[in-house]
Amino acid sequence: MVELIILLLIGIGAGVLAGLLGIGGGIIFTPVLFFLFEGAGVENPVIWTIASGLFCTFVAASGSLVRQHMQDNVFWSEGIKLGIMGAIGVFAGKMVLTSPYYSREEFVIFFSMMLLYAAYMMFGRGKDQGDEYERAFEPLRLKQSFVTGGIGGFVAALAGVGGGGVMVPIMNLFYKQPFRKAVSISHLAMVIMGLSGWGQLALEPGAISGITEYSLGYVDFGAALPLSLGGLAGGFGGALLNHKIKRKWLQWGFAILAVAMAGRLIWGIL
Repeated sequence: MVELIILLLIGIGAGVLAGLLGIGGGIIFTPVLFFLFEGAGVENPVIWTIASGLFCTFVAASGSLVRQHMQDNVFWSEGIKLGIMGAIGVFAGKMVLTSPYYSREEFVIFFSMMLLYAAYMMFGRGKDQGDEYERAFEPLRLKQSFVTGGIGGFVAALAGVGGGGVMVPIMNLFYKQPFRKAVSISHLAMVIMGLSGWGQLALEPGAISGITEYSLGYVDFGAALPLSLGGLAGGFGGALLNHKIKRKWLQWGFAILAVAMAGRLIWGIL
């Protein structure tokens, strides 16, 4: 019971981050699940972590998307295009993930490098566009969706995150999309990408047993559901706060948290 409450509280915190930053909560879901599966001695803990983490991200991103819809802030066409391109990237990443060349060390290094890069982009070069809702939005082109979604989906499959921590900086910094719009697009894309990711890994053969008996393929719903429910609740609050906090504070907060999480993961393999 205590473990359930702790997982719920962690999920709420991750959900708030999802709504604020468009990151799907994965930078917290993934390390927590990794420590759980590895501590329990589960075979292939990296695959279990990523599959269950993508389920958590899918639920949290869905909740944030509902909140964005209630605020009339959903860019359906661009988000769906980005999500479809991301699903292609997820499939490519899954091929690497399920190969014998992707182990615990590669996972930690890749995930940590992704976090540090995103932190650098947000902290060092984050753009404050001013009042973004007073100017016209430039549409995200198909080629831009392909690049952004492809990279985001590939990262999602290898790191167990929704890909928003990569897609939001790309859209905001390289393609000059307003930060709030990039967050909204990423939420919709992550719903599609997350469903594709955990769905593929739920059907992947070879899984033996997770932490709980409520599992399908490599997705342990018994471990992921408390995090998911907390993330769903927290996502509503985070998306609402997104309109009340200055852009610079969001970007700096993301950068600091990403660096801290990367340091914790790297410490674990030293």
